[in-house]
Amino acid sequence: MKIRLEIDESLTEAEIIIKGSCVENVSNIHKKVLDITKSTPNIIFYKDNKEYYLDPGEIHFFETEHNNTYAHTKDDSFLVKYRLYELEEILSKNFVRISKSTIANIKHILAISKSFGTSYSLEFNKSHKQVYASRRYVKSLKLRLEERRNYEN
Repeated sequence: MKIRLEIDESLTEAEIIIKGSCVENVSNIHKKVLDITKSTPNIIFYKDNKEYYLDPGEIHFFETEHNNTYAHTKDDSFLVKYRLYELEEILSKNFVRISKSTIANIKHILAISKSFGTSYSLEFNKSHKQVYASRRYVKSLKLRLEERRNYEN
């Protein structure tokens, strides 16, 4: 792959041009650039009548409980005023739906193990917390974990 950088001080906004002979390669590069440049909105986290401004990358998972959505870090939890489907739209690609009531950050997943019935247990780095992924979402979760592994290597 050939990369060329040009500085043009007359531009008011950065411009990226992707050229290639294969539509699939160009499309993949385009998606990666969009993921990188996508800005994460300021999500306010609430606990004990206080507002917290955390980096979403610190969150291990979001889950719903009794019509509320909670964000879980390695050892704490916070209320957020978004629905899961809204979080899916605004968060980075590191967050993936693992069940009807949970979105997990793949950067913090340490292990997946088959659990009772049709669910899978997820363990997180440096945390005692566990969540369950339903069979319906496990295939896409494993694909995203594989993408992460390939991307980081």
